[in-house]
Amino acid sequence: MRVPFLDLSAHHAPLRSEINAAINEVIDCGAFAGGPYVDGFEEEFAAYCGREYAVGVGSGTDALWLALLASGVGPGDEVITVPNTFMATAEAITYCGARPVFVDVDALTYTLDPALLEDAITSRTKAVIPVHLFGQPADMDPILEISRSHGLVVIEDAAQAHGAEYKGRRAGSLGDAGCFSFYPGKNLGAFGEAGAVVTGDPELRKKIRILRDHGQIHKYHHTMVGWNARMDGIQAAVLTVKLRHLEKGNQLRRSHAAKYDEALKEMEELITPFVADHARHVYHIYAIRVPRRDEIVELLAEMGIACGIHYPVPIHLQDAYQSLGYEIGAFPIAEKSARQFISLPMFPELSSAQVEIVTKAVKEAISTGVVA
Repeated sequence: MRVPFLDLSAHHAPLRSEINAAINEVIDCGAFAGGPYVDGFEEEFAAYCGREYAVGVGSGTDALWLALLASGVGPGDEVITVPNTFMATAEAITYCGARPVFVDVDALTYTLDPALLEDAITSRTKAVIPVHLFGQPADMDPILEISRSHGLVVIEDAAQAHGAEYKGRRAGSLGDAGCFSFYPGKNLGAFGEAGAVVTGDPELRKKIRILRDHGQIHKYHHTMVGWNARMDGIQAAVLTVKLRHLEKGNQLRRSHAAKYDEALKEMEELITPFVADHARHVYHIYAIRVPRRDEIVELLAEMGIACGIHYPVPIHLQDAYQSLGYEIGAFPIAEKSARQFISLPMFPELSSAQVEIVTKAVKEAISTGVVA
């Protein structure tokens, strides 16, 4: 049996009638760009996250960018984040005219190490973006304490953490703003590109709403230079349907992760995901670490197991950011984990049989001696 890394067809099949009805409603009323379906989703998603407001935008990248802009980040500023994240985290900083400044991550959770944050802060630092990597929140209390003591904005990159919790509070509800991606493969995925910012700050919400719509306060009256970053009505309708099923999907992911953990726990050659005491992990990604990763991935592919790699080249070593002046060895934990991560199949509709097939294949691949 072949096991896919992700199976969106299986995910959407039981929801198709609900989704088709929602899309037909949008078609019938013609509310394709913004409008009542976006308003409705914003209200429901804000409530889900435990925040007063949500602003639907065109993508997770838009969410980060507009949250930074609305927070006053601009040319000459620095924004601290981590190097082991998707490129969009740094891109959003750059497109504000600011400079990304990286700090290394905790060796167990792979999220921003609070112990390293203070030393990275300068007179130019304006904001901090902790990344809730793979579905596990960063250790937010010390990050917030340090940031507040320096007057810094904290924007959570929660693109992989829909429904994750930190000490009982939902990801996105802890900083000044939380930014989400609804890319189709996410725990809460649209039928294309979409994103959202959640916040408890009415002024921040107001600015983001203006920025996402060409800087308009109302039609053809522009108070600032904005952008076209509106959420589509169809995406909002789809997300509203799928939001009702998110908790069930997250619980299934957690169940699959527990089975992976149990089956692989005795294997000294690999490291399974660590879950911090403060966290409710929602396993957007189930990433193990193994030496000589690329050879193991090839063996698994030969056995019909589709895996992913998140992310093989940390941002500070990408060609696009060579101008920042970082070199190999600057962030040893992020760099080592990037060489070793393998993302195993993870989606709610995985069967117990598929999980068993994957774990047997992982054991077989390692037992060949490739990792020895």
